[in-house]
Amino acid sequence: MTRFGATILDAEGLRLSAAEKAFFRDANPFGFILFARNIDTPDQVRALCDEMRESVGRDAPITVDQEGGRVQRLRGPVWTEWTPPLDFVKAVGASASQAMYLRYRLIAAELLAVGIDSNCAPMLDVAGAETHPFLRNRCYGSDPGTIAVLGRAAADGMLAGGVLPVMKHIPGHGRSTLDTHFELPLVTAARAALSGSDFAPFRELRDLPMGMTAHLVFSGIDDRPATLSPVMMQVIRDDIGFDGLLMTDDLGMKALQGERADLAARALKAGCDVVLHCNAPLAERCAVADAAGEMSDAAQARAERALAARRQPDDIDIPALQAQLGTLLNGA
Repeated sequence: MTRFGATILDAEGLRLSAAEKAFFRDANPFGFILFARNIDTPDQVRALCDEMRESVGRDAPITVDQEGGRVQRLRGPVWTEWTPPLDFVKAVGASASQAMYLRYRLIAAELLAVGIDSNCAPMLDVAGAETHPFLRNRCYGSDPGTIAVLGRAAADGMLAGGVLPVMKHIPGHGRSTLDTHFELPLVTAARAALSGSDFAPFRELRDLPMGMTAHLVFSGIDDRPATLSPVMMQVIRDDIGFDGLLMTDDLGMKALQGERADLAARALKAGCDVVLHCNAPLAERCAVADAAGEMSDAAQARAERALAARRQPDDIDIPALQAQLGTLLNGA
């Protein structure tokens, strides 16, 4: 088995440049991630995914943020436009679990059709009164038990459609009053309160193949951002019990300060398995890949388990599922 590079990387445009192809061949990232700038037509997305996989010589996972609502890289009119998750959950009422399954089964079908086989969802963050607007309507609710049920339904829908889910933002982002794209939030709640609430949905879904960290400081546990904290990694592995592949949130977000290559090394040393690095010049991507190196033995084993969770999609009638979902929405 090839030892993967401990990175998930992106591309600058709609197709790979010659320099990017050479870089990916040498860096051998575990996988790739797409953004809106990489999306035009179905044929173009398929061709880009093919190029990414050809560059590393294997069926590497390709992920995207397709939550629905504001965070949705593949958009209408070509792809389905979804309402934000929180609005969607409120709209379907008592049928939320069934509707979430259908929503993410249909999302999986659209993704897999263009070569994307992973999605950065479900989002298991617990919404609160002070949750920052950048996050709030992306949440599934404010009750940890309900969030776990809806997150499971979303994950099951994606898995049935041949798409690997990435639960986020572990161990919980809901208490953030700041946007981590620009600032580093501080959460002062005690560990016991966090364990009973914020951590709970992740504990319920700890069997999922992949998870993404949160760039938050939990001051009652450690003074470092969770992504860079060995103490928080122990919380994720021991308290929450997650032993799947753990990727960082984007190292380029301004919540983390410092050189990106140094941040990559710190995240891996803390206990992350793979670093997600996005929206940077090629030189910086090269520096991050060099700093990250190859996966550790433990990370490689988790990566192989995650890839083994990929399955052939079940046979569905897409118009029938769309009609079923429409009935739930109209009935509510």
